[in-house]
Amino acid sequence: MTLTVSTPTQSLLEDLIRRPSITPDDAGCLDLLSARLEPLGFRLERMRFGRVDNLWAVRDGHGAGDAATLTVLAGHTDVVPTGPLEQWTSAPFEPTVRDGLLYGRGAADMKAGLAAFVTGLERFYAANPGPRGSIALLLTSDEEGDAVDGTEKVVQALQARGVKADHCIIGEPTCSARLGDTIKNGRRGSLSARLTVRGIQGHIAYPHLARNPIHEVAPAIAQLAREIWDEGNAHFPKTTWQISNIHGGTGANNVIPGEVSIDFNFRHSTAVTADELKDRVDVILRSHGLDYTLAWARPGAPFVTPAGSLVDAIRGAIRGVTGLDTELSTTGGTSDGRFIAKWCPQVIEFGPPNGTIHKINECVAVDELEPLSAVYAETLTHLAG
Repeated sequence: MTLTVSTPTQSLLEDLIRRPSITPDDAGCLDLLSARLEPLGFRLERMRFGRVDNLWAVRDGHGAGDAATLTVLAGHTDVVPTGPLEQWTSAPFEPTVRDGLLYGRGAADMKAGLAAFVTGLERFYAANPGPRGSIALLLTSDEEGDAVDGTEKVVQALQARGVKADHCIIGEPTCSARLGDTIKNGRRGSLSARLTVRGIQGHIAYPHLARNPIHEVAPAIAQLAREIWDEGNAHFPKTTWQISNIHGGTGANNVIPGEVSIDFNFRHSTAVTADELKDRVDVILRSHGLDYTLAWARPGAPFVTPAGSLVDAIRGAIRGVTGLDTELSTTGGTSDGRFIAKWCPQVIEFGPPNGTIHKINECVAVDELEPLSAVYAETLTHLAG
């Protein structure tokens, strides 16, 4: 049963959930958000690249010199697919409240953040009608997918115009058990590749006439799996290497395969670069005398924002609203922060608990929505008020 009386943030979140914005379809979410931003004085610019809708919205402040800062609120309207509909307790695009939780695809990742951005801005401008700092929103419908025509393209366009940002808050779900316990002040880098090792196909009864690439690559896999790539640092754990897929063989049980392909991924710290990892993988593979090729995917660089004006502002806001001393973390997957960090020197992520993201029956706690909005508003007061 859907709650009929709701707070401003819950009401907007429910409207967003009703739009089935599976990547890269925005499904009208940006129109809904734009209709709330325009009355606040934001200049709206739709930026479409390929099939992806993006929004850049700006309201100028009144500061001069050091007070002329730009704080960006960034996020995505797109969501992952629902999975089997019959496994949902209620329809994924029909927001439903049960036992204090609001259910729906995208509720936590990250439409709660988007709704709280907007209501937080409404709170902020009501209390600060003439703020010194400028504020912008950078919203995309291509974060959960290929992430090619979304935030990265918008950032490139803004850089070409000479636009510079000072702070960025991304509304990704970051908390573990309750709102305010964790913010992400960085993310590990991600580097993927497909390794193809060639042998000679043949009859399994005549192995001397063939060469099995699976057998040949096995010692190299073992070495890659036990390799210590770095020791991590103060912000990041050690770099990890993991295989995700192995494909080889014809499907017949009497044929030695002619080649095998292996997909793998690094999650790496700032203690090692992507180029260094590529070189070390090549050295290991060559040492085993393999006939191979490597196709590297587009890397996502790691980033970290140390203590400073942004971290201090949001930690203070979280403490004031929730009473918690928040933890700084760089765990988890990649986000659009990897693109924004190339443009903006201070980037953090903060949003609701992430325990149900990408799952069946994704949900957020109703009583954490207005506090989330209040944290955003208070953080903006520190940075731009």
